[in-house]
Amino acid sequence: MNGASREALAAAHESLDALVDNTSVDAAKLAGELAAVTALLDREVSLRRVLTDPAQAGEAKAELAGRIFGGQVGGETADLVKGMVRSRWSQSRDLVDSIEELANTADLSAAQKAGVLDNVEDELFRFGRILSSSTELRSALTNRSATASAKGELLGGLLGGKAEQVTERLVVRLVTHPRGRSLEAGLESLSKLAAARRDRMVAVVTSAVPLTEAQKQRLGAGLARMYGRDMHLNLEVDPAVLGGISVRVGDEIINGTIAERLDEAQRRIAG
Repeated sequence: MNGASREALAAAHESLDALVDNTSVDAAKLAGELAAVTALLDREVSLRRVLTDPAQAGEAKAELAGRIFGGQVGGETADLVKGMVRSRWSQSRDLVDSIEELANTADLSAAQKAGVLDNVEDELFRFGRILSSSTELRSALTNRSATASAKGELLGGLLGGKAEQVTERLVVRLVTHPRGRSLEAGLESLSKLAAARRDRMVAVVTSAVPLTEAQKQRLGAGLARMYGRDMHLNLEVDPAVLGGISVRVGDEIINGTIAERLDEAQRRIAG
């Protein structure tokens, strides 16, 4: 997002935080309503263009949003959306992307309130690994000829009763309304949002054998010192690394595996 949209999104996040910090606000209900607004604006291109038209006064756009959404969503959701359309947006699509991000953040806030945010983070990561290892599942979930209800039913069988309700809601929304993204990109975005709820980063750690609790604590503490922020570890085991560990934080890879050192030795010999 460009400058205007970034500023508008930051302001919207502040408004959302103020809402979900209120114990009387149902964050999960708020998330569902924001997701419904996202779906509507994603379909109605002309409407979102009107609501982001810089030539229109912000208050006029807010009044229009109030008339459209006031009877369909709760007061908190309507006020949040009206505040967003008062802001300036670099592109009309940025408004829709931002409302979707707020919907996901609200659901993650509900998980945090319930004390299950760690579970949700781990389940999103594990689901991504299952997806990458099963071409059949990925094909079923990305099949354009399959209905959203059929995909939702499939996910219900996979996740229902086995994962947190927030995880299931997030994954179902992503699969049934991908909005042009790959499932992998969508899951990565959700993981980053989950980490941001605690102002921490996510490190994907690959090792030949499972790490002990002591090793996890030392690694997490070391990465936190290195990056200056708390670090959530997503752990996976891959015997192909032979020994040591590989750590990925965003686009940065810290590779200390035996396999990598052997590959490096072979490259030097060949060179």
